[in-house]
Amino acid sequence: MNDYKLLTPGPLTTTATVKQEMLVDRCTWDDDYKAVTLNIRKELLRLAHVTEPEYTAVLMQGSGTFGVESVLSSVVGDGDKVLICSNGAYGLRMTDICTHAAIPFVHYAVPYDCIPDAGRVAELLARDPAITHVAMVHSETTSGILNDIEAVGQAVKAAGRTFIVDAMSSFGGMDIPVADWGIDFLVSSANKCIQGVPGFSFIICRRDKLLASQGKARSLSLDLLEQWETMERDGKWRFTSPTHVVLAFAKALEELAAEGGIRARHRRYEYNNRMLIEKMKGLGFNTYISGEHQGPIITTFLYPQGVSFRFADFYRYVKARGYAIYPGKLTELDTFRIGNIGEIYPEDIEAIVSIISDYLKEAAK
Repeated sequence: MNDYKLLTPGPLTTTATVKQEMLVDRCTWDDDYKAVTLNIRKELLRLAHVTEPEYTAVLMQGSGTFGVESVLSSVVGDGDKVLICSNGAYGLRMTDICTHAAIPFVHYAVPYDCIPDAGRVAELLARDPAITHVAMVHSETTSGILNDIEAVGQAVKAAGRTFIVDAMSSFGGMDIPVADWGIDFLVSSANKCIQGVPGFSFIICRRDKLLASQGKARSLSLDLLEQWETMERDGKWRFTSPTHVVLAFAKALEELAAEGGIRARHRRYEYNNRMLIEKMKGLGFNTYISGEHQGPIITTFLYPQGVSFRFADFYRYVKARGYAIYPGKLTELDTFRIGNIGEIYPEDIEAIVSIISDYLKEAAK
């Protein structure tokens, strides 16, 4: 067991009871285990405010990127084109996926401290009728910015296109009414706001859009429709599933419900985030993202002025005192990031700010 907590956007600090679930070995063919998979899929639909048969849920081995690649490489055919909206590394990763898989795409990029504009998306769709899909990130953890997927979803739906959302670091920690926001495919991961551990992603799909992807998949193992068809029969995964991770995730879903559901968890995350920003500003740290677009998941801070500050030294100092943080992911500015999701509470925010205050005092000597 490590003796520090993760102030990161996932993997994150989990409960001892979630970890405990991974001490049991299960057979992938066992009916009880397959029932766990079926129950997880039903619960994910409930959390997304959607129901069968309009929507369905698919679990996919691998990290969140595997889930995003599964969707893009399975539902965007050779005769289709996807508009990728980006304002950070994870939006850009979608362009990498499409480039590697020879998926036709166009790229609408905005600066990392701005959000893609729904009006501009509508213009691009009107200008290019060949665009069939639109893809974007909700919570872009490159900076901590929160994109307006609701407004973009309305524009995409009005234009009759398919909307793909990477909600990796937001689903489970923020309420997302998937159908109401016009989302056709939402991708997230076990090790984010539901507070499980890494090992699989999940995709909430409009069933008709999923069925329409027949014959489009560019990958064997990431074929979303084939995965769904196998899983739909009795809960069995096509290939070996991460059994320990699945059991941990089932427990994490129980603990989400016990906390009071997504709204209660969001209140905790949001309070952590506001508290962190306020106290860090008191120490001289400004945020990269303005308050209007700052999300509640992770915050990017600029290096302080007038202080000798090396991130490597700072990171070691903080970790030795019980917390791991993130380096910056921006190229033009010196920054670092602090997440506040997972089993993190106000006392942890108080503790990390106190540690940083002590570091600044020592650095000034």
